[in-house]
Amino acid sequence: MRGAVKLWTFTQDPLAVKAYGPLRTKDGAHQFEVTHARHAKDHLVATFKGVTSRDAAERLNGIELYVAREKLPDTDKGEFYHADLIGLTAVTAADAPLGRVVAIHNFGAGDIIEIAPAAGATIMLPFSNAVVPTVDIASGRVVIELPEDIDGDDRSDDISTSRPRKSGDP
Repeated sequence: MRGAVKLWTFTQDPLAVKAYGPLRTKDGAHQFEVTHARHAKDHLVATFKGVTSRDAAERLNGIELYVAREKLPDTDKGEFYHADLIGLTAVTAADAPLGRVVAIHNFGAGDIIEIAPAAGATIMLPFSNAVVPTVDIASGRVVIELPEDIDGDDRSDDISTSRPRKSGDP
């Protein structure tokens, strides 16, 4: 109504989106300034400067908006922005290549790291200290301690594995 849109944020504090400055489309061609936002179930109801009618708001349906990286707060030790992880090289503890990080997911039971090998299906693993003991953004890599068994994977001969580290992580 009156130009309000549903806005799903992927931030620790959803209302922080108001402080990040204009939200931009992926190509940077359009930007939107949040003028008001309030919580509603699993999303925010927000208004953007210059979007004043229902028709104008409906034209924005499905558009993904982004915050400029430099506007985001620094992370604490052991915390990472998904955008900083995507594209990193994944290697085993023995420095054997596994592929590249293509996504971080969370389906409700914790973060999952998705790795695309040079050939074949992607590998999805828990993003925990036991499985991903090293994240080195400066060097552009993550170290993966592959579990002995990967559900649905019968290619165990194709992947160089090492025993999982017993770190006490759940």
